[in-house]
Amino acid sequence: MPLHLLRRPRRLRRTEPVRRLVRETRLSVNDLVWPLFVHSEPRSIEVASMPGVFRLSPDDLLRACSDAARLGIPAVAIFPSVNPDLKDPLGSHALSPDNILFHAVRSVKALCPDLLVITDVALDPYTSHGHDGILAANGVAVDNDPTVEILCRLAVMLAQAGADIVAPSDMMDGRVRAVRESLDVAQSADTMILSYAVKYASALYGPFRDAVGSRIGKNTISKATYQMDPANRREAGMEAELDYNEGADIVMIKPASYYLDVIREVSDNSPIPVAAYQVSGEYSQIHAAARLGWLDLERTRDESLLAIKRAGADFILTYFAREMAESLMRRGG
Repeated sequence: MPLHLLRRPRRLRRTEPVRRLVRETRLSVNDLVWPLFVHSEPRSIEVASMPGVFRLSPDDLLRACSDAARLGIPAVAIFPSVNPDLKDPLGSHALSPDNILFHAVRSVKALCPDLLVITDVALDPYTSHGHDGILAANGVAVDNDPTVEILCRLAVMLAQAGADIVAPSDMMDGRVRAVRESLDVAQSADTMILSYAVKYASALYGPFRDAVGSRIGKNTISKATYQMDPANRREAGMEAELDYNEGADIVMIKPASYYLDVIREVSDNSPIPVAAYQVSGEYSQIHAAARLGWLDLERTRDESLLAIKRAGADFILTYFAREMAESLMRRGG
């Protein structure tokens, strides 16, 4: 006996054309930022914990950026992998003219002037202890204010090298205002700030630290002393509001998939764009499960990115960017 139903939601799911017609959230190449690692070695080396991701040679970095431009990916985020011999407790190499990141930015902008280049402003790739700033004299904390002074100098140098967007990722208090003022004084007022406003002390960063060589060294300081507690949501709104008021142009939540509620809440209340970073651990988990045959790689990849977009992210940093862009191109999306 048929049911007499006024509403049958399945009517809108019956065929693929109908599903496409009423789809609420759409992912496009314009939503993607591709994080890339560069080192000064003449050949690229795959990151063991990140299948398909490489520490790129300078030449291969340029090839990757050319691919990004060809595929319509609007931006890349470039991270340096620094020779351990160049690291010290103060992260001095960050401000060296020989920093591979400065050379990489200049080369990429010369080859692909319309491709946006994002660079992190943090010291963890350069410090021998692996922290995002310099340690206090007592050795029990990262020293906030002296760290911010160095970050301001690094941000200005990156802007002068050609970075379109600088991204303070250190979670020091007050660094966005200080960086904004330093950029303006240095006549880099057009350089945008993408603030890692909500960066959690997550267990999902391990593969990234493998890629840049920033594993915590021999010290007892926890990154939880400056990155956010994963248990906290209200604090995220405060951090995002602070960074907006200090001059950030975009705020970001990191990681993404475990923090969809935070992305939604910040997005609903933010007057500026909100980004999300699908971090290395999220990427590697999907690959690991797919390699074991437990998940379909492409479907899981697509669903994970769609969920982040649906939660409210205006764009997503993801190591899947190139293959996602290629997939969208094949689909005509």
